[in-house]
Amino acid sequence: MAGVTTEPIRVEYLDDRLAVSARDLYKALEIQTLFRQWFPRMCEYGFREGTDFERICQRIPDSRTGQSEVDYRISVDMAKHICMIQRTREGMQYRQYFLELEKAWNRPEKVMARALEIAKGQIEELQGRCFLLTGEVRRQGRLLEEMKPKADYLDNILHSKDLILTTQIAKDYGLSAVRFNQLLSDLGIQYRLRDQWILYAKYQDRGYTASTSFEVPQADGSLKVKYQTEWTQNGRRFLYQILRENGFIPVVEKQFMEMCEKRGRYCAGGD
Repeated sequence: MAGVTTEPIRVEYLDDRLAVSARDLYKALEIQTLFRQWFPRMCEYGFREGTDFERICQRIPDSRTGQSEVDYRISVDMAKHICMIQRTREGMQYRQYFLELEKAWNRPEKVMARALEIAKGQIEELQGRCFLLTGEVRRQGRLLEEMKPKADYLDNILHSKDLILTTQIAKDYGLSAVRFNQLLSDLGIQYRLRDQWILYAKYQDRGYTASTSFEVPQADGSLKVKYQTEWTQNGRRFLYQILRENGFIPVVEKQFMEMCEKRGRYCAGGD
């Protein structure tokens, strides 16, 4: 592909997504750690089996004993994140490689061809499922109504307009709080002390965060005080800049850029 000097990795074209072999990616990135140690460590970034990857076994090439080795079929999205985490030249090149694969995969004519292929064998099945889908839509509507009070409650407990929970910022990037905190740790922004995330010294005293306390009821009826780190608006802007420099863009901004690309014109990103 244009602009990429990497050796192509074999890609599986599934019905609705692209996938690659974790071992193929491991070899391409020239990882020195043993595969059985490296892959579980990558999974600690919040990737889920059954969603982001699935375990597979394959026969070892040229093995006359029938031995097999464990491999994992991982989504291209997971592969892109792993490439970014490595912070190597190979990682950046393969991330670009996967981006170009996705761009080709999502071209309108390709999407239409896949849709027609699927529709060819599913028309009768879809007709039979219409009734079930109608019932599902109603059920989802009731579920949304039930969830609204919980959402309102979460809004109400954000008592300070100047402070923002890590969970809120993580959602901007389509990540869980756990995965987001680990990402900030990997980027050298914060470290964990007991049960609280603390900024490294070079980022302290800049007004990026504040420590708030809350009480947790104990089994004996007493209250235990715990502390959590929350972000100021200045801290949120700091995270936006440093994450953008490392290739992590908020979901809304990413969608805007994709819309501009589809319309065939350049859109400059703002702060």
